Amino acid sequence: MIVCLLALTATAWAEEAALAPKIDALLFAKVAKPAHADDAEFLRRVWLDFDGGIPSAEEARAFLADKTPDKRAKLINKLIAAPRFAVRAADAFNVMLMERRGENEAWKAWLVECFKTNKPWDAMVREMLAPDFLNEKQRGAGYFITRRLEKVGQQDTDYPGLTRDVGRMFMGIDLQCCQCHRHLSVNDYKQIDFSGLYTVYQNLKLQPADEKHKTPWVSEGLVTAKYEFASVLTSKKAQTAPRIPFGEEVMIPVSTTDDGWLVKPDRKTKEVGQPNFSPLHEIAQRVPAPENALFAKNIANRVWFLLIGKGIVEPLDLHHTENPPAHPALLDLLAKELTAHHFDLRWLIREIAHTQAYQQSGAHQRHLTAEQQLRAFLIATGERERLEKNSKPDVKVDALKYSLADFEKAFAAALANPAKEPELAANPSLRSALFFRNSDHVQWALKPRAGNLIDHLTKLPDPTEELYLTTLTRLPTNEEKTELQSWLKAHAADKTQAIADYAWALLSSTEFFVNH
Repeated sequence: MIVCLLALTATAWAEEAALAPKIDALLFAKVAKPAHADDAEFLRRVWLDFDGGIPSAEEARAFLADKTPDKRAKLINKLIAAPRFAVRAADAFNVMLMERRGENEAWKAWLVECFKTNKPWDAMVREMLAPDFLNEKQRGAGYFITRRLEKVGQQDTDYPGLTRDVGRMFMGIDLQCCQCHRHLSVNDYKQIDFSGLYTVYQNLKLQPADEKHKTPWVSEGLVTAKYEFASVLTSKKAQTAPRIPFGEEVMIPVSTTDDGWLVKPDRKTKEVGQPNFSPLHEIAQRVPAPENALFAKNIANRVWFLLIGKGIVEPLDLHHTENPPAHPALLDLLAKELTAHHFDLRWLIREIAHTQAYQQSGAHQRHLTAEQQLRAFLIATGERERLEKNSKPDVKVDALKYSLADFEKAFAAALANPAKEPELAANPSLRSALFFRNSDHVQWALKPRAGNLIDHLTKLPDPTEELYLTTLTRLPTNEEKTELQSWLKAHAADKTQAIADYAWALLSSTEFFVNH
């Protein structure tokens, strides 16, 4: 019986891991296989990617001491199966999809639940593009659209921006320059590709939350004819029905004003109406369809970027024939396999993590997001549990009081990119440098407090190994051991402050700021 179970497990693993060796075979067919990252480098990378933080010193020490050959595979599977994975994935996709436009609890809860239940990516996209605002479990998905329809000051509703972002986020194409004419530098992108989406989104109206709809929602107007547009370069006019870029037009049903409504508008009851024909739903079905090759390639490319640090196509939202993938066969493989696995992102993430490409030494280093930086910082300083359990520390114990929300706001303000800017690379700034040098939040976490890092290290005869394992997830070199011991000896009159200062130096270092 045990033998049979082991055989089944081995078979399941072979099927499950079928993609990883194919990826490596493509990447390293003509070049030497890269050196593996050492255990410490791998450990920190995988923990940041799938937990969002770093391991404790005890967890790091146990992994580094483990001699079993499959410990990496076990750790990958363990972290991806853990509850924290859904939160970390939601953080990453929130930053990617919303680009720091704001925070919304219903949206964040929807993302977490999607990754917790492993909802397929195509299903997630359908819910984002055609939200069911009456469904409590799905209404949070509508934030992708409603936030982009909110007016800023006296500006017009940014329908072009929403149109652009649907193309960018879900097909990897930036049609911004095609609103008024053909794209001036990308021959593949035509004005009709922008207009086919624009006719859908300019037909929406943002509605306030009410008794029936618990969040802001969108209504659609009646569409009975094609949208007419003209090039400002040639004055040539054209028409299009709703369509996804490079796709076929959606047939607009012939109807009169009276029979075009499923629910007719009524000013007296403030009913805005519901049309029989919904371009919003039509496009939401066509964008994530398996036959739309760009949909699968876009998300495969974005997941690759999140894990490897560099897209197969860059920029991520400029897929076109004159900007080919760095490795076309690899992108085709990822897109094909992901489609065959019904857009299972958890499966794809796990497969990439098992590759030599992901586990190689000196892989593309990625800066931490503000969320990763904060979680890693609080774990390292030993203050995470205190802040998560108590919304505000006891003022009788702490002269300065900070809540977890205070820390989140402070780290985002200092480390996150400005709103509407993709977070694709580190963007060092004077603000972020001054934050770690002068922030009260940073200084507060480095004061000795029962059970925290500084309190713990002060009680150790030699805190060197514990400090490096806790902050950088690795053992110190001999040179680093000598340096810290010399530092402590020179500042023996105040060991606690000396340790805090040295810990601050490690926590504000480049090594802590990136994922290696």
